[in-house]
Amino acid sequence: MLTHAVKLTHTPARVTRDDVEALRDAGFTDRDILDIAETTAYYAYVNRLASGLGVPLEHWIPED
Repeated sequence: MLTHAVKLTHTPARVTRDDVEALRDAGFTDRDILDIAETTAYYAYVNRLASGLGVPLEHWIPED
């Protein structure tokens, strides 16, 4: 699941049906796979939106 989420975040165009099948083979249902994709996409969206608007980091979040 985490490998899939990282791939979806960094290289979404490279996600294939084989990646989805690997999740199914690992025991995830289609609903689970949808939840993984939606959660991954939501966090990417929110982080890009906040960065694009210049929202400052919380004081407890370390900067890279």
